Amino acid sequence: MPADSHLPAVHLRPPRNWVNDPNGLAFHDGHYHVCFQYNPYGPEHANMHWGHFRSPDLLTWEELPVALTPTPGGEDADGCFSGNAVSDGDRMVAFYSAFRTDRWAQPVTTAESWDNGVTWTPRGGLLIPDLPEGATMYRDPYVWREGGSWRMLVGSAMADGRAAALLYESSDLEQWHYRGPFLDRAPQPVAPGADTGLGWECPQYLHAQDGRGAVILGAWDPELGPRRTVVYPGREQDGRFLADAPVLLDHGPDFYAPALLPAPDGRWLLWGWSWEARDPQWVREAGWAGLLTMPREVTLGVDGSLRQRPATELLSLRDGRAVTASGETAGTAVLGTVSASFDLTARLELRATGAAGGLRLVTSADGTEYLDIRIDSATGELVVDRGHASLDPRAHGGTYRIPCPEAKTASGAPIELRLVVDRSVAEFYLPSGQTLTLRFYPTGDSPWRIEARAAGEGHLGYTVGAWNMRSYTMRYAADVTAQAALT
Repeated sequence: MPADSHLPAVHLRPPRNWVNDPNGLAFHDGHYHVCFQYNPYGPEHANMHWGHFRSPDLLTWEELPVALTPTPGGEDADGCFSGNAVSDGDRMVAFYSAFRTDRWAQPVTTAESWDNGVTWTPRGGLLIPDLPEGATMYRDPYVWREGGSWRMLVGSAMADGRAAALLYESSDLEQWHYRGPFLDRAPQPVAPGADTGLGWECPQYLHAQDGRGAVILGAWDPELGPRRTVVYPGREQDGRFLADAPVLLDHGPDFYAPALLPAPDGRWLLWGWSWEARDPQWVREAGWAGLLTMPREVTLGVDGSLRQRPATELLSLRDGRAVTASGETAGTAVLGTVSASFDLTARLELRATGAAGGLRLVTSADGTEYLDIRIDSATGELVVDRGHASLDPRAHGGTYRIPCPEAKTASGAPIELRLVVDRSVAEFYLPSGQTLTLRFYPTGDSPWRIEARAAGEGHLGYTVGAWNMRSYTMRYAADVTAQAALT
């Protein structure tokens, strides 16, 4: 297990330094390739390279050498920023934002690999040197093959106040024709006190064979920076995306910049960036920041909604069953103990009007440190409260809500939940496909315990199962170098 009690065991990241956006997701030569924004020199957002992992099965991972490195004096001299990668015959091609501090835009450039992602050769120049008129932000290409051609979205903001995802098309990955905005909008409300942003980062496009689709976007503010991830469901017509009302992709405070990977079996997989929720000094002391979420299977519901669940392969990480509990309580019932990395399923039912309750993950022996999961029957929401989740005052608090209409007691429907906790990150999944991701930082060293708790009038019925999780099988580049030296 990692020496740092908050370093994840089943979420991708190197053991040290800064990580943010997942990049370069592709399936090539029998492997899933997952790259990411990476500072190899420290736990700060600086010196952006592309780190690189690959796996044949989403369970056994290998760290490859750093994929992209800034070129001194080149178009990407100050950072290889976000983008994606595609498999094209025997080669992989990465498309990314070329960052320089002496220009406002981050135009698109490329690099290619002919040895299955081990080494990469940068283009040197820009792929698209001329930017569209009126653009005031330009970054984060997303390229995909559709039919016999290639298409690209680039995140943008326009001078007239619209955020936009700009569309390009190509027959050969070299010559690109600008088609115009694929989707553009002035800021729209997406949740109480939240909108879709003045600019869009990291555009992704999930499309089905029947024409339906969803555009996933990072809502960006010129003063506040990254804010939240939004989804526009809808349908494409004549090179434009006809969008329905936007919704949040994830209801938690610590999720941004997700990226899609079309798997060879037809699934869409998604990884996101979960940033830190603790003060910068603590991050510097820890020596690392950020992680990638667990891979999620993403589907389009019949109603057009985007639905997420953990990738099926992750069930294989379940180790010993730690909790098996079923019953009813009018107060507090201790259900069992779990490790710091566990996978839990629950079925909860409030059995009286005006009743309240849920689950509590207690992480200190005296019970003063805990993560609360409550049913709000008045609003029809599941509430996650991390206000007492760490005794260290440098950890961020807050209460967050995920829509859960069955929580209204009038319906009498039980609430089902899946929760994956990995040391300092919690991912909540509902049957509706909605999710909530947050970070928390327990300080207690006693076994963690799961409690069912009822309050108010009535009882809480519960059926809970929890499995401790094995860590990924991981081979780091440093391990490979050390083994080579020994032999």
